[in-house]
This record gives sequence, structure tokens and C-alpha cells, in this order.
Amino acid sequence: MNTETLIPKVGVVTDIRIDTPDVKTFRVVGLDGKKVFEHIPGQCAMLSVPGVGEGMFSITSSPTNTEFMEFSIKKCGCLTSWLHAMEVGQQITIRGPYGNGFPVETALKGKDLLFIAGGIGLAPLRSVINYVRDKRENYGKIQIIYGSRSKDDLVDYQEILDEWMQDEGVEVNLTIDREQEGWDGHVGFVPNYVKELNPDLSKTVLMCGPPIMIKFTLAGLKELGFQETQVYTTMELRMKCAIGKCGRCNIGNKYVCKDGPVFRFDELDELPNEY
Repeated sequence: MNTETLIPKVGVVTDIRIDTPDVKTFRVVGLDGKKVFEHIPGQCAMLSVPGVGEGMFSITSSPTNTEFMEFSIKKCGCLTSWLHAMEVGQQITIRGPYGNGFPVETALKGKDLLFIAGGIGLAPLRSVINYVRDKRENYGKIQIIYGSRSKDDLVDYQEILDEWMQDEGVEVNLTIDREQEGWDGHVGFVPNYVKELNPDLSKTVLMCGPPIMIKFTLAGLKELGFQETQVYTTMELRMKCAIGKCGRCNIGNKYVCKDGPVFRFDELDELPNEY
């Protein structure tokens, strides 16, 4: 392992975007105003507020973005509450990148891609979606199926409307869990919506979301005729130390941090207990 990734660097928060009532997107650069390090789509970084704690987060901006990194972070505990209370100009420490990413330059090249996301699960996929949008000629058709509890809980909603939906060859299907005033789109859970849309079996699937969504969506995809070899997921939420030392992220005989967080489903002998 490259020891360079273990050394924390100081990052400056240059922009904070409120995405949903409990998700903010933080833009981070180094003290020199440049990107802190390079990464591949799907990799993670360890963010730390000294004296408070540190945690692993997906890098949600695409590697094709040369100016800064972004992290979409849901407020759900002590560290994330501190991050949510930060203001532009404040400093954090950042180290990484960790884990393997999505195989954008190998297995996914030239393929039609189907992204399936639930809630904050869109954040780890955003780096891949924007990567393939920036290198459009290397990939086939792109379909994005994304669902959240409510319209207000759709992460990156403005970017979806203003950019993704305007792209040629990109189809975006949005759904929310239950009826809501001012929403005239699809209503229903992601696994059922995927079956309803009946995507073409030639597509390669990239999926991220709550465990229950992944469990039922995977079952639904298999019912439609998809193979586990066609479906990738990321399990970065299970990563703790990121360097294979603490042993807390294992799934069967795999360590999420060393073997993942991106896995093809046939590589997992078993799903974690929460699935």
C-alpha cells in the first residue's frame, strides 16, 4: 500500500451546498487551492475534524473534475453533525484515496450502463455517472433509475434536471416512495420501478442504496434475467480503517477496504447480515 495515502493533508472547504434536509455537499481543495489528490470513480477518502473524529466518505465528484473534490454527506452522527455545522473557509484533514473503484476503463468500457440508486446511494454513483458523461464516446446508452423517500430527499436534484436529463443518450427515471404534493413523477419503491421499466438485459448495472433496496433490486434483476456478473455495487459504508488492519469490514472472506468497496455480485459468496 502506498504510505502516502495514510498521511492526512489539510483541506479547505470552499463551498457548501444544501442538497436535502439532511445532506450537504462539501467542496474541498488543498491549502494550495488545488485538488488534494487524484482518484478513480468509486474510491473513498477519510475526512477528519481533529479532536472530533474521522470517517470514510465516497468522493462524489468525478476524477475528470481537475479543480476540486466533493463529498455529499448525510447528517447521522457526531462527526457528520460537526461537518454540517462547518462554514466555508474552515479546514478539515483528508487522506486517501482508498479502495478500488468501478472498472470504468476496463469492464464498463463500450457497455450500455444502468445506474440504480436509492437515497444517499446516488452520491457514490455520481462520480461514475459524471465520469462516463465526460467521456461519452467510450460508453453506450446510459439509464439512471433513482428513488428517494420524497422529492426533497433527492440528492443532486438540480444537477439531474439541468444536466443529466438534458444529455443525449441519457435516460433518467425518478421515483419517490409515496405521493407528494407538487410531484407528478413516478411513485413507488425502486425495486418495483426497476421491474416495471424492464431494462434491456444487455446492460451492465451499477447499484448503490440502502441494504434492503439492494437486496430486493438484485432479486428483481435476477427475475428479469440479469446475471450476478452484470451487477456491481459499492459497500463503502462498511469501511472503517480503510487499510485492512481492524478487520471490522469483512463480508465472508473479503475485506471491503482491500477487496472493495466496489464488488461484482458474483465475487461475494454471501451478503452481509443486514441484507
